[in-house]
Amino acid sequence: MNIPFLGNRHGRTGDAPHAADPDLLAECELLRAQAAEEGVALDDSPASLEALDQLLPRWRDDEETLTWLGTDAGLYLGTVLIRTVPGAEWEIRADGEPVVRLASGREFEVVTSGQDWAASGAPELSQLYAEVAEA
Repeated sequence: MNIPFLGNRHGRTGDAPHAADPDLLAECELLRAQAAEEGVALDDSPASLEALDQLLPRWRDDEETLTWLGTDAGLYLGTVLIRTVPGAEWEIRADGEPVVRLASGREFEVVTSGQDWAASGAPELSQLYAEVAEA
């Protein structure tokens, strides 16, 4: 998925991946607003992922919100990973997809995972975090 606000730093498809601004990717405005309405504080911790997993999925009735919230959920998962897993960092692939690259070199497509979570609730964000954090 190409996230428009990230753009393509080099302007051409096929260019090398590049680093991303972690603060920009951590904004997740819609997800943070939805969570706050439900009394869930998103403090960029693994425990906050567990709290998100417990929210009632009211967003599933609105396709536009579902897509946006899923993207935010993936970016938030990535934010928690880079802030808590040593060596994890954001990278924007040449196709515009933000991924989390672990110290081992493994890439994790967090946006796809967030969209799956928003659409079906599975796998849970906390479960994804645990699997990636132990890798």
